[in-house]
Amino acid sequence: MRAMQLTTAAPVERAPLHQTELPVPEPGAGQIRVRVNTCGVCHTDRHVVEGELPDMRLPIVPRYQVAGVIDAVGTDVTRFAMGERVGVPWLHAACGNCAHCLRGNENLCERATFTGYNADGGFAEILLAEADFAVPIPDQFSDVEVAPLLCAGIVGYRSLRLSDLQAGERLGLYGFGGSGNICIQVARQWDCEVYVFTRSAAHQQHARELGTAWVGEASDEPPVQLDRAIIFAPAGWLVPLALGHLRPGGTLCINAIHMSNIPEMPYTLLWEERTIRSVANATRRDAEEFLSLAAEIPIRTDTETFALNEANLALQKLKASEINGSGVIVV
Repeated sequence: MRAMQLTTAAPVERAPLHQTELPVPEPGAGQIRVRVNTCGVCHTDRHVVEGELPDMRLPIVPRYQVAGVIDAVGTDVTRFAMGERVGVPWLHAACGNCAHCLRGNENLCERATFTGYNADGGFAEILLAEADFAVPIPDQFSDVEVAPLLCAGIVGYRSLRLSDLQAGERLGLYGFGGSGNICIQVARQWDCEVYVFTRSAAHQQHARELGTAWVGEASDEPPVQLDRAIIFAPAGWLVPLALGHLRPGGTLCINAIHMSNIPEMPYTLLWEERTIRSVANATRRDAEEFLSLAAEIPIRTDTETFALNEANLALQKLKASEINGSGVIVV
């Protein structure tokens, strides 16, 4: 099978992914084999490819948020059958027995494995997935449309949940890509006003088209205090700025798997019961709840497609903020 494999981490500008032929894997107990139709592209891929995350397996086929069709099942699989469409998100598997898993926080499991990080992912014609961690794809979404929902959508939804956003509140989004696009649509469904901070003129215009109440740059002062805020950009200097825009009792959620250092800041920014919390991955509950909600709204995804052998180009454009919406590899 064709695959884009990483053997040595390097900046995406050096095109570190190499096309290769790998043997077709056979599913083991509890596994499904998925023929990949599409997979999304996000900043986690860039951090993986550039070696910014610890304990990555090499060589590795990166990428998750895979949409495809099951073409083989292992023993003990009862949840899915041959020919079904499934999505494969970031969380590949969790132990199910540790304190985190038993509390419903399998995303924090210390023995968790992740698709495209320590288990081969979707930059290939075929991948293996754990049946219990794959998700059914709603019929109304095409494979291109659903790919961003399996990462940007799921983790964006978890960010909204952890921010404690309530109907009718004001939400600030710092950085605007695939997750921001989807979070706006969910927040608007909940009758919330959305305020977007991004320096890209194209992203600012895109945010306006989605019905935001206000758009500006991170250094700009919004016209009102915000109830909740989410940071998508991996820039620690945004934290004190975002806190300064929050009302007393507001929540700042950081949705970044990797972030630069947070600068020293005055305690007054955190005073008055403001909260900072991070988002670490997502759970199966997040995936199932969000895809159901996405089908109900329904969420519209804006995508730019690339061929499998253009995976390096897709990552380069992502890093340069040259993709409006979400990048999707069509295998």
